[in-house]
Amino acid sequence: INDIADQTNLLALNAAIEAARAGEQGRGFAVVAGEVRNLAQRSAQAAKEIKGLIGTSVDKVESGTKLVTAAGATMQEIVQSVRRVVDVIGEITAASSEQSAGIAEVNQSVGNLDQMTQQNAALVEESAAAAESLRDQAAQLAQAVAVFKVAPQLAHPGTQGAPLLLH
Repeated sequence: INDIADQTNLLALNAAIEAARAGEQGRGFAVVAGEVRNLAQRSAQAAKEIKGLIGTSVDKVESGTKLVTAAGATMQEIVQSVRRVVDVIGEITAASSEQSAGIAEVNQSVGNLDQMTQQNAALVEESAAAAESLRDQAAQLAQAVAVFKVAPQLAHPGTQGAPLLLH
């Protein structure tokens, strides 16, 4: 565009020179040559502005590319972090399952201990009742034996030191 504007500007300059040589008859042509020259200058200015806009656009595209690259890297980090979180949650879930199983075993053991404690309590009650019964029987036996009197040992050939009971 700049080249075309420069060539148009040169053409307008040449046309103005030729119009000046033509004298009075070239006056109209000189006006047209001036307008063409103005148009060429405006085209050159517009080309410079377009070049600046394109440069700015290229800079912004490069900046955008860098931002997109950084965003992609950040997204990768986020994905990796999410994967680590998922792994940790999996480990927590497994540990929770193990704890639940352990708690179930402890509950079962506590239930077994409770059952054994109740059985032991029942055995203690039975032992206490048996001891009470033995005490009562011993007291009755002591009363029954109290009626018998033991005599001093007599030297009889068939007794050989056995006590003789008298009633």
